[in-house]
Amino acid sequence: MTVPSRTAAAALLYSLDPPAWHVRHARAVAEVAGFLALRIAARGIPLDRRAVEAAALLHDVDKILPADDPARVLPHGEGSAAWLVRHGHPELARIVAAHPVSRLRDGETQRRWAAFASREERVVAYADKRARQRVVSMDERFATWERSHPGTWDAATRRTVRARAARLETEVCHAAGITPEEVRRLRWTGPALRAARLATAAA
Repeated sequence: MTVPSRTAAAALLYSLDPPAWHVRHARAVAEVAGFLALRIAARGIPLDRRAVEAAALLHDVDKILPADDPARVLPHGEGSAAWLVRHGHPELARIVAAHPVSRLRDGETQRRWAAFASREERVVAYADKRARQRVVSMDERFATWERSHPGTWDAATRRTVRARAARLETEVCHAAGITPEEVRRLRWTGPALRAARLATAAA
């Protein structure tokens, strides 16, 4: 298994003809994840930075798959994972599978994930909770989800999910040696996307 390069990951994304809103979010998550991975690695903590960046860029591909793609019927996250496996990147599948915030709702699912998730999985899941089209606080991110999906969770469930997300935030930021307020973007996606477009045009 070979983790795709930055340009190869960008080419995979472009193969789905993503709309602009999707690219903006994918870039924001990938750049937050890249920043966190860089900080964690700089502290001598092992993780695969390239896998983090590629998985973060591709974490939401199941939202833009063609209507007849079999992965469309799978739960969000699992659909992205299935698509990546089918396209030769099973090493990224597990990293993206459990990133959705909805996975924090079920206690047993969350306990299993917290016990066995890799550092790469944790970084991508957290990055998605800090980025929309730009970096935002988790409070703002959760407020957006609640506006987009009103009535999905009762007040007790919202508190539980938010508390679990806060634990993830504490864990990832501690590994990176930063506070949540210090989360930034590592600006790597622009060059990768431009290179992917040029390669596609030349093919």
